[in-house]
Amino acid sequence: MPPIRDLAFGPIQDYPTAPMDIHATLPPKGRDLRLDLFRGIANWAIFLDHIPNNAVNWITTRNYGFSDAADLFVFISGYTASFVYAKMMLDRGFVVGATRLFKRVWQLYVAHIVLFVIYIAAIGYVALRYNDGDIISEFNVAGLVADPIQTLVHGLLLSFKPLNLDVLPLYIVLMAFFPPVLWMMLRKPDLTMLASLALYFAARHYGWNLRGYPAGEWYFNPFTWQLLFMFGAWFALGGATASRAVIWSRGLLYLGGAYLVFALVMTMAGRFPEFGALFPAWLYDAFNPNDKTYLAPYRVLHFVIIAFFVTRFLPKDWPGLEWRAFKPVIKCGQQSLAVFCVGVFLSFVAHFLLTMSSGSLLVQIAVSIAGIFAMTVVAYYTSWSKQQDKPRPKPAAQAPVKQADAA
Repeated sequence: MPPIRDLAFGPIQDYPTAPMDIHATLPPKGRDLRLDLFRGIANWAIFLDHIPNNAVNWITTRNYGFSDAADLFVFISGYTASFVYAKMMLDRGFVVGATRLFKRVWQLYVAHIVLFVIYIAAIGYVALRYNDGDIISEFNVAGLVADPIQTLVHGLLLSFKPLNLDVLPLYIVLMAFFPPVLWMMLRKPDLTMLASLALYFAARHYGWNLRGYPAGEWYFNPFTWQLLFMFGAWFALGGATASRAVIWSRGLLYLGGAYLVFALVMTMAGRFPEFGALFPAWLYDAFNPNDKTYLAPYRVLHFVIIAFFVTRFLPKDWPGLEWRAFKPVIKCGQQSLAVFCVGVFLSFVAHFLLTMSSGSLLVQIAVSIAGIFAMTVVAYYTSWSKQQDKPRPKPAAQAPVKQADAA
């Protein structure tokens, strides 16, 4: 019997029959460059979006719709985590798969702590060196001055987060709770997705969120943002196949396209007050400000439509994925953790440089390009360094040459 073909990912792999009742469908082996491409784009966009007063960040998606690079980052994180560790769970059991997931959680946690220390050290140095006390409050590290020990403890517990250090703690929490969820997703993917939806709506209704330190709550509410992570996992484990009829329907093409245009209009209304004044208050207030902390439903719908459109119009075997122009951003997607951490730090550096300079358009363009170039260099170096850690293949043994007998 020939392999079934998935509309987004190609032939579905055959896996050995497992003793449990598996209903998920795993994508085929091999790297999907689309994931690397869009994860690289998300890393670049997060860097640009974290630089205030930077005209270059007008090229990012947050200015043209309800969802942005953070939504894309969380979705791809759920997608890649599911198929990587699902295969391990099926081949080697739940315990091995769970321990490998926890190993990844530890790597993420260590990366966050290292970034946390370097980040606050850089902010403190700038504040002292240039006598700029306002930057302490601007980047939410004033607690370190008032109560350094307690603040550092809460930093280790992920409840204290300086400005722009919100994504990694969210990722850590979602991955830490993923092992039992993945176990369930492999057996009952649709039911697990419905449970995720129920948690999402309950969190929005009851206002569930984790507390921040010294006050407030998490900027990325994990009880609601888990929905995009779970949608990525569900999409990877058969959701794309289950959504085939919707993805290829005319209704999605017309209604989805109309919704994306509507999202563009409402986002522009929020960016330009004169334009926003043209709309009724009830309509404007429904979408502005954009509810990012609790992940508004209109934001989720916007991202789901984009994901369906990408699946429909950008196949896995699209030749453009091999274009030389895409290689730097794909490399940044392949080395996402290192690039993300460097990008967050560089966004602070870029903000400082813009503050200390004229802040002209030319300077904005220069620091943006320099930052992306530095992130790309880090990606290529990290890739090269990992290759050096692998043992070199041993040369094939040559058979001894027999000497011909003398006549």
